[in-house]
Amino acid sequence: MNHPDDENEFFDRLEAEIAADSSPDSGGEVVDFSKARSARAESANPATRPDADASPDSEPTESTTPDADRSGDSRDGESDDASAVMVDSPAPAGPGLMDRLRAGQRREVIPAWATSKPEFVNAIGWLGGYAWHTTAFHAVRLPWYSIRLAFRAPAGLAKFVGGTLRWVADTEGEPLRQVAARRENVEEYLKLSRQRDHRVKLRGILLLLGLIVGPVLAIVLFVLAPTWLEVLALALLTAGFGFLGAPSDKPVISRAVVTTEVERLTSGIVERALGALGIAEINKALAKGGEGIKFPAPITRDGPGWRADVDLPYGVTVPDILDRREKLASGLRRPLGCVWPEPVADEHAGRMMLWVGDRALNKVPSPPWPLAKSGAASLFKPLPFGTDQRGRNVDLTLMYDNVLIGAMPGMGKTFSLRTPLLAAALDPIAELLIWELKGTGDLDPLKKVAADYGSGPDDDTAAAALDSIRYVYKDLERRAKVISSLPKDKCPENKVIPSLAANRSLGLHPLVLAIDECQELFSHEKYGKEAGSLCTAIIKRGRALGVILLLATQRPDKESLPPAISANVGTRFCLRVMGQIENDMILGTSMYKNGIRATSFTRSDKGIGYLVGAADDPQIVRGYYLDNPAADAICERARKARIDAGTLRGIAAGETPERREAVDPLLEDILAVVPADEAKPWNDVTVDRLAELRPEKYGAWGEMAPADKARQLTTALKPYGVATGQVARRINGKTVNRTGFERAHIITAIAERDRNRDAG
Repeated sequence: MNHPDDENEFFDRLEAEIAADSSPDSGGEVVDFSKARSARAESANPATRPDADASPDSEPTESTTPDADRSGDSRDGESDDASAVMVDSPAPAGPGLMDRLRAGQRREVIPAWATSKPEFVNAIGWLGGYAWHTTAFHAVRLPWYSIRLAFRAPAGLAKFVGGTLRWVADTEGEPLRQVAARRENVEEYLKLSRQRDHRVKLRGILLLLGLIVGPVLAIVLFVLAPTWLEVLALALLTAGFGFLGAPSDKPVISRAVVTTEVERLTSGIVERALGALGIAEINKALAKGGEGIKFPAPITRDGPGWRADVDLPYGVTVPDILDRREKLASGLRRPLGCVWPEPVADEHAGRMMLWVGDRALNKVPSPPWPLAKSGAASLFKPLPFGTDQRGRNVDLTLMYDNVLIGAMPGMGKTFSLRTPLLAAALDPIAELLIWELKGTGDLDPLKKVAADYGSGPDDDTAAAALDSIRYVYKDLERRAKVISSLPKDKCPENKVIPSLAANRSLGLHPLVLAIDECQELFSHEKYGKEAGSLCTAIIKRGRALGVILLLATQRPDKESLPPAISANVGTRFCLRVMGQIENDMILGTSMYKNGIRATSFTRSDKGIGYLVGAADDPQIVRGYYLDNPAADAICERARKARIDAGTLRGIAAGETPERREAVDPLLEDILAVVPADEAKPWNDVTVDRLAELRPEKYGAWGEMAPADKARQLTTALKPYGVATGQVARRINGKTVNRTGFERAHIITAIAERDRNRDAG
C-alpha cells in the first residue's frame, strides 16, 4: 500500500519541475496523472528500478531504505528517467576532419604505366605501331579515296549551293513564323518577320560579295599562282565537296582499326548482376525499401577494363560472391575470364573490388618477357615474373625469399618455374642447382648455365638431388661462419648484401636450388624424409645466407609436400587446383576461406594463378610465356655472360658438380656377384666377378695377381668394418686356404651405412 506522503511528495516534485520548465510565452502542458501514478509505483518498486540490486543475497540497510532513496532524489531534483543510459550518441562521433584527411587514400599523381619503364616502353611501342599501321593503311587506299571523292564532289557542290540559298532565305525560321500565324499572334509574327527581313538583307549582301570576290580570286589564282598551288586548291575543293556529298552511312575513308565496343560498367549493371546470384541478403537490399548496394568510390576505368568498389549488404562476404563467379559473369554479360571479384585487404569482409576486363585474361596476347632479348639481372632486384589483369608488370625479388609453385597437371607450373630460373641465369654470379624430376627435359636449356643438373623420375636422379640438397645444407654452415667473422661495417645486417656477394673470395654468391616435381623426392620411400627435413632447414636458415629454394609440385598434399615447407615459404604461386586443401597447401592456411581461391580458374586459364607474398596483397598474375627456343636463346646469352665473368662452373663448365660424393657401390656390387648360398667367398674370385660386372671400375683389379687381388679387396672393405680372414675349402680332396670374407658381414655393413647416413 502506498503511503499518502509518498504521493504528495511525488506531485510536489512534478509541479516544481513543470514550473521550472515553463516560460511566460510558452503554452501549458497537459499531464496524464494515470501515467504519472504508474511511474511513481514503478519507482517505488525495487524490482523494476534499473539501479536496483538484483542479487538474491542483497539485503536492505539503513543507507538503502526507500526513504533514504526518496530523500536523495528529492535533494538532487532528478527524475527516475535520469537513471537510463543513452547508448547512441545524439551527435555524430568519429574522427575529425584532419584525421579523415590523413587516413584518406591518395590517388597516384602519375599513372602507374608511366612510372614503370617496361610498361611505358610497351605503351610507346604500341602507339608507334598503331600510328604506323594507320598511316600505311590509308596511304595504300589514297588513290581509291581520291576517286570516290571526285565522284561525290558534284553531289557535295549541289548540297552546298542548296544549303547556301536556304541560309540566305532564312528557311530555318519558317516553322516559327508558321506557328505564330496559326496561333494568330500578330505581334510575335510581325517580330519574326522583321527579324527575317534583316537577316535576308544582310545575308544577301554577303552572298553578292561572295559572287563578286570569288570569281576574281579564282581568276587571279589561275593566272598568277604556281601550278602546285592550283592543284592543291582544286584538290581541297574536290575533297571538301566530296566529303560533303558522301552519305552518312557510307563514309569515304575506311577505318584502319575496328575496335570492339564493350558496354560501360555502371552501378545499375553491377546491381543487376549481384541480384542474379540468388543471395537472400542481396535480394533484400535491392528490394523495394531496401538499402541498395553501396559504392564507396566511383566506377572508374582501370587499365583495359573497369573497376568498381562495392560494399556488399550486411552479412554477405566476398567469398560468397567468388562461389558464384560464373553467375556473376552471366549477370554482367561478360566472359568468365573478364570478371575478377577480389577481397580488399585492410577492409571489412564485405568490401569487394570488382574488375571487369574488356577481353578475357586468357585471350589477351601474352606480352614479351622484358629480359627476353637483352639485359642482365640481379637477384637482389625485382625480376619480371608476369602481368596482372590490367597488363601491368608483376615482379619477384628472389633474394631473401623462397618460392613454392603448385598446380594440377598441365596448367603451366613448370613454365612458371622456368621464368625465375631464367632470370637467375642472367645474374652471372648466381650458382644454379636444378633438378627436374619429371624426366621430360622441360628445363634442359638451363643445363648450359647450371652448376648441377639432373632430369628423370628414377632413383639415381632422386639420390643425386638429395646429394645436392646435402651440399646446400652443408654450405649453410660455412656461409654462417663467414658472415659472423666479418666486421660490422662490411656486414651491418648480418646477411648477404650485393657487395659481399660480388666478392668471390667470400663464397657468398647467390645459391639457387630448384626442384621441379618435388613431390617425387619428398614422397620417396628412401630419400623423402631426409630431403624434407633438409629443405625445411634451408628455407628457415638460407634467406639471410644468400640461399634461395624454388619448389614446384603438381600434388600439393601433406604426404608429398611436408607441412613445415608449406608453412615457411615466403612467396607462393598457385595455378588451377581442384580443392580447398590443395589451395591452402600452396597459398597458406585460410586463404580459401578469405576468398583467395585458385579453384575458380578454368581449364583455359593456363599460366594464370594467385601470387601471394610478392606484394602486400594477393595478386592474380599471368606468367610470361617462354617456349624452348626462347629459353635456349636466353641461356646462350647467360652462358656467354658467365664465361666473360669467369663464373661458369660445374656441369655447365664440364666439371664434376660440387656436391657430396656419391655412395660407393662396392658393397652392393659384391652382393650382386656373390650368390646368397655362398656364405664365405674368396677375395680373388670375388674380384674377378666384380671386374666382369663393372670393367670400367674394377677392370684394373682383375688384372692383378691372385694375392694382390685379395689384398686390394681387403683394403677396400676395411672402411666399412668388414674383416677378412682365411677361408678353407676342399678341392680335389685337399684343403685350400685363401683370404675371404663372410657375405652376412656385407649385408650388415650396408644396413649400418644407410642408418648413419639417415641420421646425419
